[in-house]
Amino acid sequence: MATKHNLIAPIADQPQYNLFARDRFEKEYAPLYKHYHYGTTIWSPLAGGLLSGKYNDGVPDDSRLAMKDDPFMKRFRDELDTDVGKAKIAKIKKLAELAKEVGGSTAALALAWCLKNPNVSTVITGASKPEQVTMNVKVHLG
Repeated sequence: MATKHNLIAPIADQPQYNLFARDRFEKEYAPLYKHYHYGTTIWSPLAGGLLSGKYNDGVPDDSRLAMKDDPFMKRFRDELDTDVGKAKIAKIKKLAELAKEVGGSTAALALAWCLKNPNVSTVITGASKPEQVTMNVKVHLG
């Protein structure tokens, strides 16, 4: 459309991308990477913290999901009790086993997987604790 209307074309996007949210990024956006060398700054590479493995055995009291007054957190927390949520946790537990085999954390493996994709320019990570920022930077720069 930009070419058709003599406009400056976009060169980047900020899509969601992680081990559970892949289809749009890998299929729908694929022509943009190939034909226009489109860059991406992805968000939610840890699927809201789910891919960190910290919810594998329930919701820790000190986590964002434990916030009872937040409707978004309640919806996310309630999803963990569904068949889909339980299937995701089972997959994350397998990912944790693989991470242990290679000497890393589940979160580090999930972030590294995103960063390995040549169509990912960078990632936006969130953190609720300083040590999470430190770990994320080590993976990003590593």
